[in-house]
Amino acid sequence: MPKPTAFAVHLMIEGGHREEVRFETLQEFQVWYQKALLPVRDSTEFVNVPIKTMQGEYMVIRPSSIKAIRVEPIFTTSIDRDDVE
Repeated sequence: MPKPTAFAVHLMIEGGHREEVRFETLQEFQVWYQKALLPVRDSTEFVNVPIKTMQGEYMVIRPSSIKAIRVEPIFTTSIDRDDVE
C-alpha cells in the first residue's frame, strides 16, 4: 500500500466555514492536536494553526468554534508532482 505524502486536515468551523491545513505526517497533526488544541478545546482564546504550505501566512482560531475535524491522507503520484516537466 502506498504511503501518503501529506495529510489534509479539514476544520469545520462554526457558521459553516471550512479551512484546510496540511501536515507532512499523521504524527505531526496528532502532536499539534494533543498539545495545542485538545487542552483548550472549550476556550475562546486564539491558538495558532500551522500553515506550512503557505509561506508568510498564518492562521489563528478559537478552539471552541471548531465543530469537526476531518483528516484526509493525500497520495501524490509522480504525475502530480511539481518537479515533473
